[in-house]
Amino acid sequence: MMDTIKVFSPGSVTNLSCGYDILGFCLDKVGDTIIVKKIPEQGLRISSIDKYDLPLSIDENVAGIAAKAMISEVKISHGLDIKIEKGIKPGSGIGSSAASSAGTVFAINKIIGSPFSNRELIRFAMEGEKYVSGSYHADNVSPILLGGITLVRSVKDLDIIKLPNPKDLIATIIRPEIEIKTSDSRKVVKSKVTIDKMVRQSANLAAFISSLYTEDYNLMSNSIVDEIIEPDRALLIPEYYNIKQISLKAGAIACGISGSGPAIFSLSKSDKVANDILDKMSSHFDNVNINYNGFVSKINSEGVKVID
Repeated sequence: MMDTIKVFSPGSVTNLSCGYDILGFCLDKVGDTIIVKKIPEQGLRISSIDKYDLPLSIDENVAGIAAKAMISEVKISHGLDIKIEKGIKPGSGIGSSAASSAGTVFAINKIIGSPFSNRELIRFAMEGEKYVSGSYHADNVSPILLGGITLVRSVKDLDIIKLPNPKDLIATIIRPEIEIKTSDSRKVVKSKVTIDKMVRQSANLAAFISSLYTEDYNLMSNSIVDEIIEPDRALLIPEYYNIKQISLKAGAIACGISGSGPAIFSLSKSDKVANDILDKMSSHFDNVNINYNGFVSKINSEGVKVID
């Protein structure tokens, strides 16, 4: 077995408007790099995180919390050193905490001989998510560990379905340079919704799932609609509705809030359209003097992986 492993743990987009805490897809190229090394001293340690002044304490870092939960269920004769190179800014809306949690348990699992499947690792990665958000949810860690597009039917039973990934689907992500903590963003979500909104949201979710199987992009466009969460969270994101309108006018299939925000996702069917959407959204942020970053990404069907 190896003594050191290096993995790339990608970002993710969740909710997809119609599937709050249920839907997510894995991004490509944008993510955290995590290095885990065996050490003679027993226990876990995080020896470095390259930016954002994140805590190194195992009990105060999402990666450490996830790793500790995992190691409590296995016996190993050595300790583990964890180094994290953050490629995703915390509070960005594209799964920063999930990338660290999922990537760390994936790396540790590999270095100790893979006693757990990637699906089983979701349970440990969720411990990190609970620490940062206040509740168990697997919509970010599931696509990172399984790849592609996933639906979480139950976190209690780890009943997670990997959905079809239409080959032409491209994501455009743009993020105004502000931070929204997941825990704060969850506070604006109403605890009760009316039955008519619940019915419409359920219909949108079902239609979206159908659109993935049939590659019906018109149905997809009509179903990626948020009846419940977006009206409240949009207030936290500068220029959100203007950006959404620009995206749709430029040819997006759909546009919505990525995770808890402030990142905004758009979906389209070609690189050309995806890049045109990014150019037009970028121009708008330039015109209103808002700092931002953005990129175009395929939906990553592989998920977290070992790298050299």
